[in-house]
Amino acid sequence: MSDTAFLFPAGFMWGTSTSSYQIEGGVAEGGRTPSIWDTFCQEPGKVNGGDCGDAACDHFHRYKEDVLLMKQLGFIHYRFSVAWPRVIPAPGVINEQGLLFYERLLDEIEAAGLIPMLTLYHWDLPQWIENEGGWTQRDIVQHFKTYASVLMDRFGQRINWWNTINEPYCASILGYGTGEHAPGHQNWREAFIAAHHILLCHGTAIHLHKEKGLTGNIGLTLNMEHVDAASERPEDVVAAARRDGFINRWFAEPLFNGKYPEDMVEWYGEYLNGLDFVRPGDMELIQQPGDFLGINYYARSVIRATTDDSLLQMEQVRIEKPVTDMGWEIHPESFYKLLTRIEKDFTKGLPILITENGAAMKDELVNGEIEDTGRQRYIEEHLKACHRFIGEGGRLEGYFVWSFLDNFEWAWGYSKRFGIVHVNYKTQERTPKQSALWFKQVMANNGF
Repeated sequence: MSDTAFLFPAGFMWGTSTSSYQIEGGVAEGGRTPSIWDTFCQEPGKVNGGDCGDAACDHFHRYKEDVLLMKQLGFIHYRFSVAWPRVIPAPGVINEQGLLFYERLLDEIEAAGLIPMLTLYHWDLPQWIENEGGWTQRDIVQHFKTYASVLMDRFGQRINWWNTINEPYCASILGYGTGEHAPGHQNWREAFIAAHHILLCHGTAIHLHKEKGLTGNIGLTLNMEHVDAASERPEDVVAAARRDGFINRWFAEPLFNGKYPEDMVEWYGEYLNGLDFVRPGDMELIQQPGDFLGINYYARSVIRATTDDSLLQMEQVRIEKPVTDMGWEIHPESFYKLLTRIEKDFTKGLPILITENGAAMKDELVNGEIEDTGRQRYIEEHLKACHRFIGEGGRLEGYFVWSFLDNFEWAWGYSKRFGIVHVNYKTQERTPKQSALWFKQVMANNGF
């Protein structure tokens, strides 16, 4: 056992995160209409095992017991997302039933003494908007403004932490470029247009928050990774820089510097058509980081150059061990490097929050207990990286573990378990894992 103490600053934000489509279920209840994920799940071969979010963790009916369990496990902050099609199920329709669900959820959160963080968008776009072109149509900015305005008017006095959009990269690149996520398109031009409109929606939400005179904090969450070249060969080094431009800089540069990275603009070439989808005033609207930057981090990338006809002409080198059940390398040193780099290149003193960090592991329920020592070790090592960064003056102010519950893991269906609480999908029974009980002590001690 190490005798080193890893204590965090007073007021450090300890929390956990979920998202609406992954846990709620109740997809046809309370006036909710389909999202792009409901549609995507119905397409054969898109989701592992033909799984879908129809029931998920049944949080729509079990939110009271879930919030109580969070309280019992000692959480202070809870980051959740609102299902857009539950609130605006059709053009021009504001669904009171949907708003009442989140009102009741907030009642429970407040009664439990938890501090909520509301994410406006975590990928469940209303299908009726996708039918109009989804994120590729500029009209979506107005749709998002209407949606965000409804939530801010209703909950603005109750929410002190707003998260505009979760992982623009996934919503645009995986949804419209690679097709791995809903709506499953494979068109790089569409992907970059979608990314631009998503960033515009972030800026719109920041502007609305100010316009409505709301106090508290609002920011964007980016999924970011540290990228290493597989070797010192110049072509690998350049390929690694492209990967960094693709996943990190394409979203962080507009947010902090008001422009897309020039090397990537040149590389993408014809797909951007001279950035003809960027209008005057767009970059000024996007260049509003807000009050914090949320970072979701899971693994690094190790990149080797290729000569194929893929977009980036690179491939990820698979690391044999140690890896999570996703096959993602466990490399906490890269987490520290990423945080250091983000503060130097982008945030420059703006608070950083880790809005997601965690690991999928092959959990087994044995005699009513789950000994997930691998997950506990993953979280512990990544918290050490956070502690080191803070100790060197880095402005990291919170850590939200992903995820509170085992849940619908997008294209992986129910085959991957990220939760610190085990869910029996047949009975919906919740069982805190060893990692949850350990994390309870970490939060109580403000460190370990």
